[in-house]
Amino acid sequence: MSPFRPFRHRAFATVWTGSFVSNIGTWMETVAIGVYVTQATGQAAWTGTVAALTYVPTVLLGPFGGALADRFDRRRFLVGVTLFQTLLAAVLTVLAATDRLSVAAVATIVLLAGCAFSVAMPAVQAMTPDLVGADDLLGAMSLGAAQYNLGRVVGPALAGLVITAGGLAWAFGFNVLSFGAVLIALALVRIPPLARTEGERPRVLRTIADGVDAARRDPGIRTALLLLLATTFLVSPFIGLVPAVAIKVFGRGATGTSALVTAQGIGAVLAALAAAPLAARLGRRRLLVAALLLVGPAAVLYGLAPTFPLAVAAIAVLGFVYLAVLSGTSTVCQLRAPRHLRARIASLFMLGVGGGHALGLVIQGWLGDRVGLPAVTAVTGLLLCGIVVVMRLARPDLLAAMEPAPSGDVHPLQAADGQDQGGQGDQGGEDGRADRAEASVQAQVAAAQDGGEHALGVATDGQRGRRGGDRDHRALPEQGVGQPDQQRPGHQQ
Repeated sequence: MSPFRPFRHRAFATVWTGSFVSNIGTWMETVAIGVYVTQATGQAAWTGTVAALTYVPTVLLGPFGGALADRFDRRRFLVGVTLFQTLLAAVLTVLAATDRLSVAAVATIVLLAGCAFSVAMPAVQAMTPDLVGADDLLGAMSLGAAQYNLGRVVGPALAGLVITAGGLAWAFGFNVLSFGAVLIALALVRIPPLARTEGERPRVLRTIADGVDAARRDPGIRTALLLLLATTFLVSPFIGLVPAVAIKVFGRGATGTSALVTAQGIGAVLAALAAAPLAARLGRRRLLVAALLLVGPAAVLYGLAPTFPLAVAAIAVLGFVYLAVLSGTSTVCQLRAPRHLRARIASLFMLGVGGGHALGLVIQGWLGDRVGLPAVTAVTGLLLCGIVVVMRLARPDLLAAMEPAPSGDVHPLQAADGQDQGGQGDQGGEDGRADRAEASVQAQVAAAQDGGEHALGVATDGQRGRRGGDRDHRALPEQGVGQPDQQRPGHQQ
């Protein structure tokens, strides 16, 4: 299977290109901020804390972003958020150009940008399945990660040149211009509108609760989110602490920071391009489990690297396996979520990424100032490796839950809602038919790729018919998952 198949969808290619240009600018700004804070304070703790501010709002605003993206037109919603991000980047550029930059001002802008990021990402992830077919979803997710990390390759390299030649303001200015590519791309694409339920629209908090309940009851999504949280808390802080490692551990400045960030990006891009072929050969669940087992040891190699060239090589390997974990868990969540819940499930995914990463950054940054960043990175990598190994040996069923067993059992959410509703609740409308068709396609693709195994979270229709008995086989939206109780005939509290 070609990793570039999703590009045959023009809308996806357009959004991908605009996002790639914008990410180059974002990474130029990220490197410039890291260099400024590290040089201004001389402490890894401050570098980690400021970097963490990008993700702190995800803990509070991420679920609200998912609920809003499931209520309003996602394209227009993203246009509004992008305009706000452009304004923040412009303010940062003006402050740098007028020599009024301060750590407090940078931290404030980073925090506000994090708020925009936290509400935008659920809409971006939920929009992706509308841009491609279900059979190209894994490839689209991987290419989305590839463009993000390709920006990580190009952006820091350009940032090193631009900062050296013109200063921080030039790097910030390039980011302002890059947002124009996103606005143009969003103006060129159209996505199908969300089906609207009749009657009073449920409250936002109730909408969030429906998403949390769906994730809790689905064993595959629940396991993926828990493993994601462990990975982001223990390992992912290496990303935000790269400037501190380059400057404090190896005595390199902006050039060393750019080299490490670029190497990580190269590894992540290679992982994204290899994801679909490897999944076709190994199966999605096996590929994800292998990445989870390897990401901890890769962090140990990076943390204990004795020389800068070895650290560059090690962070490339770490970038490869870390991206494989992110794209694998994201695909589990998106394939198992019905369309009307996708943004809310995506917001929980971003909550795991942002919350774990932010908390880990702060803790590891302060510990790094006291016992050394290499030791902290190595120990946390060992802890994650131990968690995954113990889970695989003691509770293999938790890992197997991310892909259904060949028994053909009905999806847990389907079985639970089918019992609660007694086979009632034909209120799903267009969402129900869309998800039923999507589930069928996912099952056929998985059977072709995995030698007869099932897609993540979906059993084939024939096996359901043989083993399902009297259970409710309808798509999740038709069973009322995520719908208000008063719209569920036969629902028992």
